[in-house]
Amino acid sequence: MDRRTATAAAAGGASTLLAVGLFRAWRSPQRRFAEMAGSTIAAPDAAGWVTDFLNAAYYRRPPEDRELDDLRLAFAILTTRWHRLGHRRLRAPDALAFHTAFGRDRFLETGRSPRGTLDGEQLRAGAERLIGSWFPVAYADAGRRAYGIAFRDAEERAGYRPEVRLRTAKLGDLTPPAADPARQTWHTYPPVRVPSSAGVIAALSATETWPDYASAVGRFTPLRSGPLAGQTFEIEVAAGTAGGRPIFTRGYVTITRVVSDERPHELRTYVDELNEGLARYGRDEPAAVPADATPILAFDLTTHESHFMGRGRNRLVLFEEDGRALVRAAGTWDPMPWHIERAYARAGAVAQHAFWGEGADIERSMLHQIASAVPSP
Repeated sequence: MDRRTATAAAAGGASTLLAVGLFRAWRSPQRRFAEMAGSTIAAPDAAGWVTDFLNAAYYRRPPEDRELDDLRLAFAILTTRWHRLGHRRLRAPDALAFHTAFGRDRFLETGRSPRGTLDGEQLRAGAERLIGSWFPVAYADAGRRAYGIAFRDAEERAGYRPEVRLRTAKLGDLTPPAADPARQTWHTYPPVRVPSSAGVIAALSATETWPDYASAVGRFTPLRSGPLAGQTFEIEVAAGTAGGRPIFTRGYVTITRVVSDERPHELRTYVDELNEGLARYGRDEPAAVPADATPILAFDLTTHESHFMGRGRNRLVLFEEDGRALVRAAGTWDPMPWHIERAYARAGAVAQHAFWGEGADIERSMLHQIASAVPSP
Protein backbone atom coordinates (compact mmCIF):
# COMPACT_ATOMS: atom_id res chain seq x y z
CA MET A 1 0.00 0.00 0.00
CA ASP A 2 1.57 3.35 -1.04
CA ARG A 3 1.50 6.45 1.17
CA ARG A 4 -1.47 8.03 -0.67
CA THR A 5 -3.55 4.86 -0.30
CA ALA A 6 -2.60 4.52 3.37
CA THR A 7 -3.51 8.15 4.01
CA ALA A 8 -6.89 7.71 2.30
CA ALA A 9 -7.53 4.53 4.28
CA ALA A 10 -6.65 6.27 7.53
CA ALA A 11 -8.91 9.20 6.65
CA GLY A 12 -11.72 6.80 5.78
CA GLY A 13 -11.23 4.96 9.04
CA ALA A 14 -11.28 8.22 10.99
CA SER A 15 -14.48 9.29 9.20
CA THR A 16 -16.08 5.96 10.06
CA LEU A 17 -15.10 6.31 13.72
CA LEU A 18 -16.41 9.87 13.76
CA ALA A 19 -19.70 8.76 12.19
CA VAL A 20 -20.05 5.97 14.75
CA GLY A 21 -19.29 8.40 17.56
CA LEU A 22 -21.83 10.91 16.31
CA PHE A 23 -24.46 8.20 15.93
CA ARG A 24 -23.84 7.01 19.48
CA ALA A 25 -24.07 10.56 20.77
CA TRP A 26 -27.27 11.10 18.79
CA ARG A 27 -28.71 7.94 20.30
CA SER A 28 -27.32 8.59 23.79
CA PRO A 29 -29.65 8.51 26.78
CA GLN A 30 -28.69 12.10 27.60
CA ARG A 31 -29.76 13.34 24.17
CA ARG A 32 -33.01 11.36 24.25
CA PHE A 33 -33.74 12.74 27.72
CA ALA A 34 -33.18 16.31 26.48
CA GLU A 35 -35.46 15.69 23.50
CA MET A 36 -38.34 14.93 25.87
CA ALA A 37 -38.76 18.63 26.66
CA GLY A 38 -42.06 20.04 25.43
CA SER A 39 -44.87 17.85 24.11
CA THR A 40 -46.08 16.04 21.02
CA ILE A 41 -48.33 18.96 20.04
CA ALA A 42 -45.64 21.67 20.16
CA ALA A 43 -42.25 21.68 18.44
CA PRO A 44 -39.15 22.83 20.37
CA ASP A 45 -39.20 26.23 18.63
CA ALA A 46 -42.65 26.88 20.16
CA ALA A 47 -41.57 26.09 23.72
CA GLY A 48 -40.96 29.73 24.65
CA TRP A 49 -44.33 31.19 23.72
CA VAL A 50 -46.28 28.09 24.86
CA THR A 51 -44.68 28.32 28.29
CA ASP A 52 -45.34 32.06 28.35
CA PHE A 53 -49.02 31.44 27.57
CA LEU A 54 -49.34 28.90 30.41
CA ASN A 55 -47.50 31.28 32.73
CA ALA A 56 -50.01 34.02 31.91
CA ALA A 57 -52.93 31.69 32.63
CA TYR A 58 -51.63 30.32 35.91
CA TYR A 59 -48.01 30.18 37.04
CA ARG A 60 -47.22 33.89 36.98
CA ARG A 61 -50.47 35.00 38.53
CA PRO A 62 -50.41 35.81 42.25
CA PRO A 63 -50.94 32.59 44.23
CA GLU A 64 -54.20 33.87 45.67
CA ASP A 65 -55.55 34.50 42.15
CA ARG A 66 -54.56 31.18 40.58
CA GLU A 67 -57.36 28.90 39.41
CA LEU A 68 -56.45 25.36 38.39
CA ASP A 69 -59.43 25.31 36.03
CA ASP A 70 -57.81 28.19 34.13
CA LEU A 71 -54.62 26.16 33.65
CA ARG A 72 -56.63 23.25 32.28
CA LEU A 73 -58.49 25.68 30.03
CA ALA A 74 -55.20 27.08 28.72
CA PHE A 75 -53.95 23.57 27.94
CA ALA A 76 -57.25 22.82 26.18
CA ILE A 77 -56.90 25.95 24.05
CA LEU A 78 -53.43 24.84 22.94
CA THR A 79 -54.54 21.26 22.26
CA THR A 80 -57.73 22.30 20.48
CA ARG A 81 -55.73 24.69 18.29
CA TRP A 82 -53.39 21.80 17.43
CA HIS A 83 -56.43 19.67 16.54
CA ARG A 84 -57.97 22.42 14.35
CA LEU A 85 -54.66 22.77 12.48
CA GLY A 86 -54.85 19.16 11.33
CA HIS A 87 -52.59 17.80 14.08
CA ARG A 88 -49.45 19.51 12.91
CA ARG A 89 -47.23 20.59 15.79
CA LEU A 90 -47.44 24.17 16.96
CA ARG A 91 -44.40 26.16 15.81
CA ALA A 92 -42.79 29.50 16.56
CA PRO A 93 -44.85 31.43 13.93
CA ASP A 94 -48.08 30.28 15.63
CA ALA A 95 -47.30 32.73 18.42
CA LEU A 96 -48.63 35.51 16.17
CA ALA A 97 -52.18 34.07 16.15
CA PHE A 98 -52.11 33.69 19.94
CA HIS A 99 -50.81 37.24 20.38
CA THR A 100 -53.59 38.56 18.14
CA ALA A 101 -56.22 36.65 20.15
CA PHE A 102 -54.91 37.25 23.67
CA GLY A 103 -52.40 40.12 23.50
CA ARG A 104 -54.83 42.98 24.13
CA ASP A 105 -56.15 41.43 27.33
CA ARG A 106 -52.66 40.51 28.47
CA PHE A 107 -50.76 43.70 27.88
CA LEU A 108 -53.28 46.51 28.06
CA GLU A 109 -54.35 47.64 31.51
CA THR A 110 -57.93 46.39 31.84
CA GLY A 111 -58.32 46.22 35.60
CA ARG A 112 -59.35 42.57 35.36
CA SER A 113 -56.00 40.88 35.95
CA PRO A 114 -52.39 42.01 36.44
CA ARG A 115 -50.67 43.06 33.24
CA GLY A 116 -49.12 40.10 31.47
CA THR A 117 -51.62 37.59 32.86
CA LEU A 118 -55.01 36.20 31.82
CA ASP A 119 -57.98 35.16 33.92
CA GLY A 120 -60.60 32.58 32.94
CA GLU A 121 -62.94 35.05 31.25
CA GLN A 122 -60.10 36.50 29.21
CA LEU A 123 -58.97 33.01 28.22
CA ARG A 124 -62.45 32.13 26.98
CA ALA A 125 -62.80 35.42 25.09
CA GLY A 126 -59.41 34.93 23.43
CA ALA A 127 -60.28 31.35 22.55
CA GLU A 128 -63.41 32.59 20.77
CA ARG A 129 -61.22 34.87 18.64
CA LEU A 130 -58.61 32.15 18.03
CA ILE A 131 -60.77 29.05 17.57
CA GLY A 132 -64.41 30.10 17.22
CA SER A 133 -67.42 31.34 19.13
CA TRP A 134 -68.47 27.74 19.79
CA PHE A 135 -65.39 26.94 21.90
CA PRO A 136 -66.50 28.03 25.42
CA VAL A 137 -69.77 26.12 25.24
CA ALA A 138 -68.07 23.04 23.78
CA TYR A 139 -65.36 23.10 26.43
CA ALA A 140 -67.95 23.25 29.21
CA ASP A 141 -69.81 20.25 27.72
CA ALA A 142 -68.42 16.93 29.00
CA GLY A 143 -69.88 15.26 25.91
CA ARG A 144 -67.73 17.39 23.61
CA ARG A 145 -64.59 17.58 25.76
CA ALA A 146 -62.17 14.63 25.67
CA TYR A 147 -58.44 14.00 25.46
CA GLY A 148 -57.93 17.62 26.53
CA ILE A 149 -59.69 18.87 23.37
CA ALA A 150 -62.97 20.76 22.89
CA PHE A 151 -64.78 19.40 19.83
CA ARG A 152 -67.24 21.38 17.74
CA ASP A 153 -69.88 18.66 18.06
CA ALA A 154 -70.41 15.09 19.26
CA GLU A 155 -69.79 13.69 15.77
CA GLU A 156 -66.34 15.26 15.61
CA ARG A 157 -65.65 13.96 19.12
CA ALA A 158 -66.63 10.43 18.09
CA GLY A 159 -64.38 10.56 15.01
CA TYR A 160 -61.23 11.59 16.86
CA ARG A 161 -58.52 8.97 17.33
CA PRO A 162 -55.92 9.76 20.01
CA GLU A 163 -53.38 7.52 18.26
CA VAL A 164 -52.62 10.50 16.01
CA ARG A 165 -50.30 11.81 18.74
CA LEU A 166 -48.18 8.67 18.46
CA ARG A 167 -46.83 10.02 15.15
CA THR A 168 -44.73 12.59 16.99
CA ALA A 169 -44.38 10.84 20.35
CA LYS A 170 -40.91 9.54 21.20
CA LEU A 171 -42.32 6.42 22.78
CA GLY A 172 -39.38 4.02 22.88
CA ASP A 173 -39.44 0.58 24.46
CA LEU A 174 -41.00 -0.28 27.80
CA THR A 175 -38.46 0.04 30.63
CA PRO A 176 -39.66 -1.79 33.74
CA PRO A 177 -37.22 -1.96 36.67
CA ALA A 178 -34.34 -4.29 35.84
CA ALA A 179 -31.96 -3.87 38.78
CA ASP A 180 -31.86 -6.22 41.74
CA PRO A 181 -34.84 -5.33 43.97
CA ALA A 182 -32.49 -4.50 46.83
CA ARG A 183 -30.94 -1.72 44.70
CA GLN A 184 -34.27 -0.29 43.59
CA THR A 185 -36.09 2.55 45.33
CA TRP A 186 -39.42 1.45 46.85
CA HIS A 187 -41.75 4.22 47.91
CA THR A 188 -45.37 4.48 49.04
CA TYR A 189 -47.19 7.80 48.89
CA PRO A 190 -49.88 8.81 51.39
CA PRO A 191 -53.38 7.50 50.65
CA VAL A 192 -55.96 9.99 49.41
CA ARG A 193 -59.55 9.59 50.52
CA VAL A 194 -62.10 9.51 47.67
CA PRO A 195 -65.92 9.69 47.77
CA SER A 196 -66.49 6.15 46.53
CA SER A 197 -64.69 3.22 44.95
CA ALA A 198 -67.28 2.98 42.17
CA GLY A 199 -66.83 6.66 41.32
CA VAL A 200 -63.04 6.38 41.10
CA ILE A 201 -63.24 3.24 38.94
CA ALA A 202 -65.61 5.04 36.57
CA ALA A 203 -63.33 8.09 36.42
CA LEU A 204 -60.14 6.11 35.83
CA SER A 205 -61.77 3.77 33.30
CA ALA A 206 -62.82 6.73 31.13
CA THR A 207 -59.22 7.37 30.10
CA GLU A 208 -60.24 10.18 27.72
CA THR A 209 -61.13 12.28 30.80
CA TRP A 210 -57.73 12.05 32.53
CA PRO A 211 -56.67 15.54 31.30
CA ASP A 212 -59.63 16.89 33.34
CA TYR A 213 -57.75 15.86 36.49
CA ALA A 214 -54.56 17.70 35.61
CA SER A 215 -52.78 19.25 38.57
CA ALA A 216 -50.51 22.28 38.71
CA VAL A 217 -47.46 20.08 38.19
CA GLY A 218 -48.60 17.44 35.72
CA ARG A 219 -51.22 15.89 33.52
CA PHE A 220 -51.86 12.58 31.75
CA THR A 221 -53.07 12.52 28.13
CA PRO A 222 -54.09 9.13 26.67
CA LEU A 223 -52.58 8.18 23.32
CA ARG A 224 -54.78 5.21 22.48
CA SER A 225 -58.47 4.48 22.10
CA GLY A 226 -59.78 2.04 24.65
CA PRO A 227 -59.86 1.12 28.33
CA LEU A 228 -57.25 1.05 31.07
CA ALA A 229 -55.49 -2.16 30.08
CA GLY A 230 -52.85 -1.37 27.47
CA GLN A 231 -53.47 2.38 27.54
CA THR A 232 -50.43 4.60 26.96
CA PHE A 233 -50.21 8.08 28.45
CA GLU A 234 -48.06 11.08 27.70
CA ILE A 235 -47.22 12.70 31.03
CA GLU A 236 -46.39 16.39 30.93
CA VAL A 237 -44.64 17.51 34.10
CA ALA A 238 -43.79 21.02 35.24
CA ALA A 239 -40.90 21.57 37.65
CA GLY A 240 -40.03 24.86 39.30
CA THR A 241 -43.66 26.03 39.46
CA ALA A 242 -43.29 27.74 42.84
CA GLY A 243 -41.17 30.49 41.28
CA GLY A 244 -43.60 31.10 38.42
CA ARG A 245 -41.10 29.87 35.82
CA PRO A 246 -41.95 26.23 35.14
CA ILE A 247 -39.79 23.91 33.08
CA PHE A 248 -41.81 21.32 31.17
CA THR A 249 -40.74 17.85 30.22
CA ARG A 250 -42.61 14.70 29.30
CA GLY A 251 -42.49 10.95 29.67
CA TYR A 252 -44.55 7.97 28.60
CA VAL A 253 -46.09 5.13 30.59
CA THR A 254 -48.27 2.19 29.61
CA ILE A 255 -50.70 0.34 31.84
CA THR A 256 -49.23 -3.14 31.61
CA ARG A 257 -51.38 -4.91 34.20
CA VAL A 258 -54.84 -4.38 35.68
CA VAL A 259 -56.30 -6.49 38.50
CA SER A 260 -59.62 -6.02 40.26
CA ASP A 261 -61.90 -7.61 42.82
CA GLU A 262 -63.63 -9.38 39.94
CA ARG A 263 -60.71 -11.82 40.35
CA PRO A 264 -60.12 -11.60 44.10
CA HIS A 265 -57.38 -14.23 44.30
CA GLU A 266 -55.31 -12.49 41.58
CA LEU A 267 -55.81 -9.10 43.25
CA ARG A 268 -54.88 -10.49 46.68
CA THR A 269 -51.69 -12.02 45.26
CA TYR A 270 -50.80 -8.71 43.60
CA VAL A 271 -51.27 -6.77 46.85
CA ASP A 272 -49.38 -9.31 48.95
CA GLU A 273 -46.40 -9.25 46.59
CA LEU A 274 -46.35 -5.45 46.56
CA ASN A 275 -46.61 -5.22 50.35
CA GLU A 276 -43.88 -7.83 50.76
CA GLY A 277 -41.56 -5.91 48.46
CA LEU A 278 -42.15 -2.66 50.34
CA ALA A 279 -41.52 -4.36 53.67
CA ARG A 280 -38.37 -6.10 52.45
CA TYR A 281 -36.74 -3.45 50.29
CA GLY A 282 -38.31 -0.14 51.32
CA ARG A 283 -36.93 2.14 53.98
CA ASP A 284 -39.61 2.14 56.67
CA GLU A 285 -42.28 2.24 53.98
CA PRO A 286 -45.87 1.46 55.02
CA ALA A 287 -47.85 -1.23 53.25
CA ALA A 288 -49.56 -0.06 50.07
CA VAL A 289 -52.77 -1.72 51.27
CA PRO A 290 -53.14 -2.13 55.06
CA ALA A 291 -53.66 -5.65 56.34
CA ASP A 292 -57.22 -4.94 57.49
CA ALA A 293 -58.23 -3.18 54.24
CA THR A 294 -60.08 -4.65 51.26
CA PRO A 295 -58.37 -4.12 47.87
CA ILE A 296 -60.68 -3.13 45.01
CA LEU A 297 -58.49 -2.26 42.00
CA ALA A 298 -54.81 -2.01 41.15
CA PHE A 299 -52.78 -1.37 38.02
CA ASP A 300 -49.19 -0.90 36.88
CA LEU A 301 -47.91 2.15 35.03
CA THR A 302 -44.66 1.05 33.38
CA THR A 303 -42.22 3.61 32.01
CA HIS A 304 -40.96 3.87 28.47
CA GLU A 305 -37.45 4.74 27.34
CA SER A 306 -36.20 8.22 28.39
CA HIS A 307 -38.82 8.67 31.10
CA PHE A 308 -37.83 11.45 33.53
CA MET A 309 -37.67 8.87 36.36
CA GLY A 310 -35.62 6.35 34.40
CA ARG A 311 -36.61 2.69 34.53
CA GLY A 312 -39.58 2.25 36.83
CA ARG A 313 -43.07 1.09 37.58
CA ASN A 314 -45.68 3.07 39.45
CA ARG A 315 -48.84 1.47 40.79
CA LEU A 316 -52.22 2.84 41.74
CA VAL A 317 -54.18 0.86 44.30
CA LEU A 318 -57.76 1.48 45.37
CA PHE A 319 -58.94 -0.04 48.64
CA GLU A 320 -61.56 0.32 51.34
CA GLU A 321 -60.82 0.58 55.06
CA ASP A 322 -63.18 1.36 57.95
CA GLY A 323 -65.95 2.35 55.55
CA ARG A 324 -63.69 4.72 53.62
CA ALA A 325 -62.46 4.47 50.03
CA LEU A 326 -58.82 5.41 49.48
CA VAL A 327 -56.43 5.50 46.55
CA ARG A 328 -52.65 5.60 46.76
CA ALA A 329 -49.59 5.33 44.56
CA ALA A 330 -46.62 3.07 45.19
CA GLY A 331 -43.55 3.16 42.97
CA THR A 332 -40.36 1.21 42.36
CA TRP A 333 -37.55 2.40 40.13
CA ASP A 334 -33.97 1.56 39.31
CA PRO A 335 -30.98 3.68 40.35
CA MET A 336 -31.15 6.69 38.05
CA PRO A 337 -28.48 7.52 35.46
CA TRP A 338 -26.50 10.59 36.50
CA HIS A 339 -28.21 12.99 34.06
CA ILE A 340 -31.68 11.95 35.27
CA GLU A 341 -30.72 11.86 38.95
CA ARG A 342 -29.31 15.39 38.78
CA ALA A 343 -32.47 16.80 37.18
CA TYR A 344 -34.70 14.83 39.52
CA ALA A 345 -32.88 15.98 42.65
CA ARG A 346 -32.87 19.59 41.50
CA ALA A 347 -36.56 19.95 40.71
CA GLY A 348 -38.35 16.74 39.88
CA ALA A 349 -38.54 15.03 43.27
CA VAL A 350 -40.73 17.69 44.88
CA ALA A 351 -43.12 17.75 41.92
CA GLN A 352 -43.27 13.95 41.72
CA HIS A 353 -44.14 13.53 45.39
CA ALA A 354 -46.71 16.32 45.35
CA PHE A 355 -48.33 14.91 42.20
CA TRP A 356 -49.04 11.59 43.92
CA GLY A 357 -50.47 13.13 47.07
CA GLU A 358 -47.69 14.09 49.46
CA GLY A 359 -48.08 17.41 51.24
CA ALA A 360 -51.01 19.71 51.77
CA ASP A 361 -51.09 21.43 48.36
CA ILE A 362 -53.98 19.59 46.71
CA GLU A 363 -53.71 21.70 43.54
CA ARG A 364 -50.45 19.86 42.78
CA SER A 365 -51.89 16.38 43.30
CA MET A 366 -53.71 14.48 40.56
CA LEU A 367 -55.17 12.06 43.10
CA HIS A 368 -56.71 14.93 45.06
CA GLN A 369 -58.12 16.33 41.81
CA ILE A 370 -59.79 13.00 41.08
CA ALA A 371 -61.18 12.94 44.61
CA SER A 372 -62.60 16.45 44.11
CA ALA A 373 -64.23 15.54 40.79
CA VAL A 374 -65.85 12.24 41.78
CA PRO A 375 -69.39 12.79 43.06
CA SER A 376 -70.40 11.47 46.46
CA PRO A 377 -72.63 8.36 46.36
